[in-house]
Amino acid sequence: MAKQIQAIRGMNDCLPEQTPAWQQAEAVLRNLMQGYGYAEVRMPIMESTGLFRRAIGEVTDVVEKEMYSFDDRNGDSMTLRPEGTAGCVRAGIEHGLLYNQERRMWYMGPMFRYERPQKGRYRQFHQFGVEVFGLQGPDIDAELIMLTARLWRQLGVSEHLTLQLNSLGQPEERAEYRQALITYLEQYHDQLDEDSQRRLYTNPLRVLDSKNPQVQALLQDAPVLSDYFGEQTRAHFTGLTDLLTAAGIAFEINPRLVRGLDYYNLTVFEWVTDSLGAQGTVCGGGRYDGLVEQLGGQATPAVGFAMGMERLVLLLETLDKVAAQPALADVYIAMMGEASQVAGFALAEQLRDQVPGLSVMSHCGGGNFKKQLKRADKSGAGMALILGEDEIARGEVTVKYLRGQGEQQTLAINDMIEQLKKVV
Repeated sequence: MAKQIQAIRGMNDCLPEQTPAWQQAEAVLRNLMQGYGYAEVRMPIMESTGLFRRAIGEVTDVVEKEMYSFDDRNGDSMTLRPEGTAGCVRAGIEHGLLYNQERRMWYMGPMFRYERPQKGRYRQFHQFGVEVFGLQGPDIDAELIMLTARLWRQLGVSEHLTLQLNSLGQPEERAEYRQALITYLEQYHDQLDEDSQRRLYTNPLRVLDSKNPQVQALLQDAPVLSDYFGEQTRAHFTGLTDLLTAAGIAFEINPRLVRGLDYYNLTVFEWVTDSLGAQGTVCGGGRYDGLVEQLGGQATPAVGFAMGMERLVLLLETLDKVAAQPALADVYIAMMGEASQVAGFALAEQLRDQVPGLSVMSHCGGGNFKKQLKRADKSGAGMALILGEDEIARGEVTVKYLRGQGEQQTLAINDMIEQLKKVV
């Protein structure tokens, strides 16, 4: 036998039994975005490696350790996208969508990161993201958070999620704080773990996000970023928290929340849950007002968020919030005898034409009457339409109800179609 080929580790199949949960989440997201007036954008899954190095930051974990990059046949370095924001900004600049304009966009699709596969996190994962350009006040930050809060309500998971907020200030404020943090941490260099020592001079704010309890204990007396904020930064954050309070959205201010990418400024937020074991982030985002200019466009304020679909679906499954799986078909057509096959397929197409929204499955592969009814029952259909030579000759069909809706009966085909129109 030929050697069996399996999926690449961390790149998983989504089987037919699993897709209803995905379809449920995707449908809610699409309807939600339409309700807020956001437009869909679709970007390629592969971009020039330089895009992500410039956007995300050379010393982030994503760029240093997690990107799938390779040289193409021309020797140009390409990367499978590890996140969506950089590609969305690139598309906006390239097609003239951003300068002096307001844009509210969303996207959904696969992303790629080489990291250790774990519960709800894979090497090929799927992300839903929202990006807004051209608006600089705290009101649009609040709208995005209100939008996500509505999503949790619609999915029935609100009570299992907590909103955490922070402000990273402006670049010049963060630069001053960065130096103060380095000075503080240098006193404890030997007590820092390897990751924190590596980040100390390249990306010291990420030390604040360390999961090491010993490092967190050292940070108890560390300088606080908010002490370095100017009046405008404080006003922006106060404006955001006032809007959220007025909307009845509870939040926690987490001064250690920094996010993992270099391009953020001012507002950052995460929705976290402990329903998946250790506390995990389901959705996160914030402002990135300098990124458009950094990637070659005109200075444009921007804010957005993203969520991993695998983790969202896992949350729905864990909390038993997945809707019942729909039947594969409403109607199953069984055909008795060779002459009935042509008539059966013609009837199936007639039903699809005349009763929009009706799901019709035609029996294929032959077999006796018992086998066909067994297949009909397995499909989940509410009724089987049975065609034999006698029914064909009379222009009729035998209706057998599979879910106890009534007694078996024989009807003229047109009468049966009219009945179906009333119930679909």
